[in-house]
Amino acid sequence: MKKRFTLENLDCANCAAKMEAAIRKIDGVYDATVSFMTQKLTLEADDARFDEIVEQAAAACKKVDRDCVLRR
Repeated sequence: MKKRFTLENLDCANCAAKMEAAIRKIDGVYDATVSFMTQKLTLEADDARFDEIVEQAAAACKKVDRDCVLRR
């Protein structure tokens, strides 16, 4: 499954790169792209675990930038 999410309060391109790297390490993620310019996360992951993976991705974003919020 592939979906796009909004990232609110994403502060910098460096944070976006760190988030992308962290999300790609999550088990079940096939591809992830974080764009600082559009404030979007594009996530492609295992259908059966997609909701769980989205929660882990949101936690990874918070770990990099605590003000950043992943909106569904």
